[in-house]
Amino acid sequence: MISPSEMANLQRAQYAHDMRNHFDILSLHKNDRLKHYGLHFAKYVGRLARESVEPKPVERTLVDAVLVSLSAANTLHQDLSRETFAAEARPKQVDPLRTLADACGRFADACEKIDHMEEFIPIARQANRDVMSWLMREASERNLLLIDELEKRRRELAARHFFIS
Repeated sequence: MISPSEMANLQRAQYAHDMRNHFDILSLHKNDRLKHYGLHFAKYVGRLARESVEPKPVERTLVDAVLVSLSAANTLHQDLSRETFAAEARPKQVDPLRTLADACGRFADACEKIDHMEEFIPIARQANRDVMSWLMREASERNLLLIDELEKRRRELAARHFFIS
């Protein structure tokens, strides 16, 4: 599992990455940014649900979802280094993907509450925490070296913007 200090470093690295490579998203109002991240989460649940017919590897989807969760945490001023992820057991579900779908659905619910001027930040933070928890557990079960894979994926994404020095 990722230590609290590593998680803090991941959030800082994600902020720097987003400033360089995703300024179009960072320029959005925070509410719109959260909705953007909610759409990403829905996309990733769909990819994972398609399993073997999905052309993108599960590991890439997991890494991309962690990057989005870090960005969402930064938007929400959510310090994930203060969260506890390590000792959590997998919730008892027939299909473990339902746990992720539930968390992503709650994140979407929070985003929908923005338009109704209802309280949404605690819901979004808890949902994002639960998304990250599921992703970290899944990455661990797959023996995915998450920190290395996150850095590798950030380099791939940065290379798309060859015109930025």
